[in-house]
Parts: sequence; C-alpha cells; structure tokens
Amino acid sequence: MNILYIHGMGGGTDSRVPAILNEHIGKHVKEGPVPSIVVRTYSFDPEEGAEQILQWTKELRPVLVIGESLGCLQAMRVKGIPHILVSPALGAGYWLGYLAPLFRIPGVSSLVARRFRPREGDRQPLDFSYKVVKKYKRHFLQARANTPAMGSSDPYMAFIGTRDHYMRSGVVSIRLYRKWFGDRYRTYDGTHYIEEEYIFSMLIPAILDMISGKYC
Repeated sequence: MNILYIHGMGGGTDSRVPAILNEHIGKHVKEGPVPSIVVRTYSFDPEEGAEQILQWTKELRPVLVIGESLGCLQAMRVKGIPHILVSPALGAGYWLGYLAPLFRIPGVSSLVARRFRPREGDRQPLDFSYKVVKKYKRHFLQARANTPAMGSSDPYMAFIGTRDHYMRSGVVSIRLYRKWFGDRYRTYDGTHYIEEEYIFSMLIPAILDMISGKYC
C-alpha cells in the first residue's frame, strides 16, 4: 500500500515529515497492511515535475497523495485519488507566475536562489530563471482545475498552522483554501513546518482515516 509524498520547494528524499511518517505510522495501524510513504526528488520546473509525478503514480498506484507546501500544487494535479495537503502554499504558484517578468532583470534570479538555497543532500535543485518561473502561472491554474470549486470529486483534507509565517504574504491562505475546498481542513497551533506532535496527533490519524475511506 503506497502513499506518494510530494515534498515542498527544495525538499527531497530525506525530507523530515515523510521520514517521520515512515518510522512511526506502523505503530498506529491496528490491522491490515502498513502503508509505505514514498518520496522522490522531482524537478522544480513545474511541467517536468508533473510528468515525473505522473509516471510515479502509474508505477506506484498510490492509495493517497500527500503534498507539502509548494508541493501541494503538484499533488493537486494528481487526479482520481484522495489528497492530504500540509501547509498548502496555494498562493506561491500565483505569485511566482505573476512576478515572473521580474526574473528577466539581471541579478534577480541569483538573489532569490541565494535566499532559498536547499540544504545538502538529495534535494530539489532550484532554478529561478524566467524560463522556469513563468510556467508557474499555468501550473497554478492546472492545480486549481482539480478542486471541488471547479467540479472535482477527489477527496481533500488539509492541515494549516495558525503561526505559519507565510500567511502574511498570502503564500498560505485559509481564505483561498476555503474558496477552493470549503471546510475540509484543520488548523494546529504551529508553524509552516508541521511539528512532530501534530504529525502524531493529527496527520497520521487523518492518513489512516483517508485510506480507510472515512473522509472519501
């Protein structure tokens, strides 16, 4: 039983949340198979990334897709299976696409790359060139197309921290989430980087409920 975990910007195979899930989720399974959380490093180019993820879904046949932060947009483009979104950075795709012309200005791409440099390890290389960033406008629209507001019947659940610092910029927005998905979300008293206590008390139970059909 595979669950595809789509990491956020600059994440990768050693991302924190899927590692915690793989280590602990079996302790919460009372009967039946223990799900395997599969996380792979995909391209920051949204169209290349979407094609990679499409091939992985054909290979893995996941029962659930989990997206984290900017990876939520890629998760939303996966159709026909349940979704859980963690700290959904829905506004990031809009802002990247809207601000793409700025990345034509010499020095802007390198400045942003220094600000958002991934940690060492098998991490997603970030390419803030205009050629790549301009694709995020279409990426945003493709993700939005698979939401209940646009007629999708895919089940969704989300977890959003009340102290998420990305709310100030609109990168994370409960208002936008509610517009697209309604009330299928829960908040926790934490940050953008969901703390372990909420992984254990909220995320793992939601995963097991979702794959058992409770939220579907």
